[in-house]
Amino acid sequence: MPVNIASSNLGLTPYNGQWTKPIVKHLLKRTLFGVKASEIDYFLLQGLTNSVDILLADTADYPSPPLNDYNTATVIDPVVPVGQTWVNNPSNDGTINSLRRRTLKKWWVGVMLNQDRTIREKLTLFWANHFSTESDVINNANYVYWHHDLLRKNCLGNFKKLIKDVTIDAGMLRYLNGYLNTSNAPDENYARELQELFTLGKGKDVIYSEEDVKTAAKVLSGWRINNSFSVYFDATRHAVTNKQFSAYYNNKIIIGKGGANGALETDELIDMIFEKQEVAKFICRKLYTWFVYYHIDATVEKNIIEPLAVLFIQHNFEIKPVLKVLLESEHFYDNLYIGCQIKSPVDHIVGFLRETSIVFPDPITDTTDTYFHYNNIVTQLINAGQDVGDPPNVSGWPAYYQVPNFSELWINADTLPKRNKFTDLMIETGYTRNGKKIMLNTIQFVKDICINPSDPNVLTNSLFSHLLSTDVSLEAKTNLKKQILLSGQDSDRYWSDAWDSYIASPTTINFNLVNIRLKAMIKYIMNLPEYQLA
Repeated sequence: MPVNIASSNLGLTPYNGQWTKPIVKHLLKRTLFGVKASEIDYFLLQGLTNSVDILLADTADYPSPPLNDYNTATVIDPVVPVGQTWVNNPSNDGTINSLRRRTLKKWWVGVMLNQDRTIREKLTLFWANHFSTESDVINNANYVYWHHDLLRKNCLGNFKKLIKDVTIDAGMLRYLNGYLNTSNAPDENYARELQELFTLGKGKDVIYSEEDVKTAAKVLSGWRINNSFSVYFDATRHAVTNKQFSAYYNNKIIIGKGGANGALETDELIDMIFEKQEVAKFICRKLYTWFVYYHIDATVEKNIIEPLAVLFIQHNFEIKPVLKVLLESEHFYDNLYIGCQIKSPVDHIVGFLRETSIVFPDPITDTTDTYFHYNNIVTQLINAGQDVGDPPNVSGWPAYYQVPNFSELWINADTLPKRNKFTDLMIETGYTRNGKKIMLNTIQFVKDICINPSDPNVLTNSLFSHLLSTDVSLEAKTNLKKQILLSGQDSDRYWSDAWDSYIASPTTINFNLVNIRLKAMIKYIMNLPEYQLA
């Protein structure tokens, strides 16, 4: 597994190297979850600039909301029937909310599986980790969905606006007790995380004080959620005193305001925070860690982070221009950074399902069975250490921030065997419900990725090229071809004849002759350490 590699000296100058399949695959693996062969072929024709523009365009159809899959003989949603969405019908029923929260996770898996040619889903998970909330703590499923929807709709927009929207979002108000924050009993939870986790970070140049946290809490006092599940500002609970901050914020004073104008103090607080250049640097570091690599030394800080931060500020904290420059840069395509990330559980599991084009039922016409299969994937993600919708705490998953290991934390003696067991399962038996099976179709898969599956050399190279981000030796490929595809024989005809016979006459016997060897070959590759890298 990778350790801190030597950093590239390349900067943000646009990449002008060859636009090859490995380069295209690198871009897509970092911006999508897994890569289909058809997606590689499509973007190979587009060139670098068009490819990045397409990924950042965010013009893909917006995902339909989650559906009711939970009605049973004993538990019935009195308002929402099976197959209909519940997102516009909030409930105070604890059982209904619990079932809806579970449904949301299944739905989210489906959205990632069915993502279009857009960076949207990768960024939605990025922001869900950045503004880390736990659905079980928020409790109300509609608040959880609305928070999630807010992140998705604004994932490529303006970061400053996103901070304002998250600050007064019902889900965040519940998660960090903002709705309990009053003039008489200021709650510091959100005021602290706003600075420490969401905007400034904890770098050596970030020296706001504990008193700044307390003062910010007073600024934010008064935001509430009414019985109609809407957020509003309650002037009677707002601290109307003047709020003075420390020298770190140039001794800024936010004048206390009464009545509805008290809500305007929230904007002034955010404006004050965003005057610190460290906000731009902090977010650019997080984007770099997510899309490139977790090791940021002085060279990367100078050549990448600092100029990106300047660009971020110049564009008034618009996210898209920063990502465009980063994803088109020669630094991003340096060989050092190809295959250097350990896949997160989502990248590993959802990525596997997408890159092998495993087909799920239609959630619209068959909600219950489809969500059942989605739930199996949710369980696999939890087993591998990434419960989407419920990160361990407000800091998010440790693999995205814990120095010095970062993504190496995804792999341990418990999770690695579970990863391998999942891919083996999907290759051998898959999941079946009511006659609807999801598993790898080996024959169709190799037809999708290989121009000539009859040639064992071409097939072996295609499998390694599609499934791995890094290359392996010719000797390893040759040995694997001989031992598995040729069943220990020397002649390539041993495989070619079997494949050609199946294509000419797809009987059960001919199918088994090729399918058994294909399954063994694919399982072997997916159990290699290199398969854990992206």
